[in-house]
Amino acid sequence: MSIVGKKFPDLNVNAMNEMGDTISVNVLKEAVDNKKKVLLFWYPKDFTFVCPTELHAFQAALPEFEKRNTILIGASCDTAEVHFAWLNTAKDEGGIEGVTYNLLADSNRNLARTLGILDTTNERYDEATDTVLVDGDNVSFRATYVLDEDGVVFHEGINNMPIGRNVNEYLRIIDALTHVQEKGEVCPANWEEGKEAMNADRKGVQSYLSNN
Repeated sequence: MSIVGKKFPDLNVNAMNEMGDTISVNVLKEAVDNKKKVLLFWYPKDFTFVCPTELHAFQAALPEFEKRNTILIGASCDTAEVHFAWLNTAKDEGGIEGVTYNLLADSNRNLARTLGILDTTNERYDEATDTVLVDGDNVSFRATYVLDEDGVVFHEGINNMPIGRNVNEYLRIIDALTHVQEKGEVCPANWEEGKEAMNADRKGVQSYLSNN
């Protein structure tokens, strides 16, 4: 179920920081306590193929997120120790050395399960044991959440495993929310910072369409 327009779940999750320390992170409180937006992106698994390209792309854009008063957090269901090993593996060897934002280690899957983003296609019911079994790995999809300063989710999206994200699209989404917050205008299709927005009424729509 979508949680757009709702508060993000109030859960503490283990995480690995750039110093190699296992810490506890509450995504909701990161937004509320710091009065910042938060972009949380989930990826399936450490030491894979598409995933490091995304983590490095987000790292390259980190200064742009920080300019926009936005905290960047990565997440998977790997353990903090596996995150640490990946952080200490060179980029040219498939590692993420140089990534500085926190990585959630949701190894108990409490948050991923709450969000409903675990890949359940490999689950099956076993009548003999009356249990649900998983064939393969129980990992998350490429889910992305953007929270406002009150911890309310204003964007969520889910990609399947093979499809990497466009980092610039999230910068555009954050710019659009900031414009709405500051100007009270709404942002039409393909809007980007610096382009014309419009008032949310018939006259505003007519004016925008006539000029575009």
